[in-house]
Amino acid sequence: MVSRRTFLAGAVTAPFVPAVLEAAPSGQRPVAVGSYNGLRAVARAVERMRGGTDPLAAAVEGVGIIEDDPLEITVGYGGIPNEECVVQLDASVMDGKTARGGGVGALEGIVNAAAVARCVLETTDHALLVGAGARRFAELNGFPVKNLLTERARKIWLYWKQNLSAKDKWVEPDPDQLDPDVRDFIRQYGTEFFRDPRSNGTVHVSALDAKGDLAGCTSTSGLFFKMPGRVGDSALVGAGCFTDNAVGSAGSTGRGEACMLVGGAHLVVERMRAGRSPVEACLDALRRIAETTRDRHLLDKQGRPAFHIRFYALSKSGAYGAASMWSSTPSGKAPQFAVADVNGARLEACATLFTGSP
Repeated sequence: MVSRRTFLAGAVTAPFVPAVLEAAPSGQRPVAVGSYNGLRAVARAVERMRGGTDPLAAAVEGVGIIEDDPLEITVGYGGIPNEECVVQLDASVMDGKTARGGGVGALEGIVNAAAVARCVLETTDHALLVGAGARRFAELNGFPVKNLLTERARKIWLYWKQNLSAKDKWVEPDPDQLDPDVRDFIRQYGTEFFRDPRSNGTVHVSALDAKGDLAGCTSTSGLFFKMPGRVGDSALVGAGCFTDNAVGSAGSTGRGEACMLVGGAHLVVERMRAGRSPVEACLDALRRIAETTRDRHLLDKQGRPAFHIRFYALSKSGAYGAASMWSSTPSGKAPQFAVADVNGARLEACATLFTGSP
């Protein structure tokens, strides 16, 4: 008889032109691909894999760099809080070698949510812990407790609260005397974002080592000013992150609810299993979302999704790619993703489904 503990220890239709197809030929390993804000993360992941670190540990360590950065307002320390000014984090990981995953949702007071998700995978028989239970689990495993709300994030939240309604008792600030942190935020996202914060960033990394083993990791502070307790796709294996060691790994950033409803990352991997390239698989997932999004408040005048979402994919062969629902970000830039391999770390262009910005 083998003990349980021993067993677990072993165990829609717009023209597009793909910007990247089989960008990494077979044999260029290790390689890591991720969201545009994960440039340092993919670089660290490849550095660690070249030194012999397994892809799961390498991806989690890379994502940890972004989680620790107080200037990155979409993840970890310094992330934008929920509507009650509390930072709640989501993260998930999946290990191709063991075909196991772990996640945490609505986690408070712990910076490195991705590392906690990895701990769930490696030390429990569960796949997801949330809220107070996730916090307690992290503390028992030695993760330090920290106030995740930075002054910068607090001021951005306060500006949102002051402009939320013309009927409440908050007085709107003088637009000519805005705090520099708020002004920078508005420059990046626009004032309309405060009225309708439908989607925002997240960090994802998928990693492939020299032996051909794969892993994925996604982490976020979630939708800006979300309802307390809201959990997005980043916490869910099969939605914001999925890895199959025989096929590839994928992840998502953007509107989590849309990704959850189609099992986004899992869908991307299954499309690669069917023979699609990483970019084609990502575009297939975006088309599925465009076809199944029917709530009027989520659609533009032409019936297209009025939100941002992107997928990132890495195949077993080392081919990679990414695709974005729209060809322009809120700040007017073309969407990009991060990749690192033997040629170094860099940003490359995403393929896009629709032209313009929602």
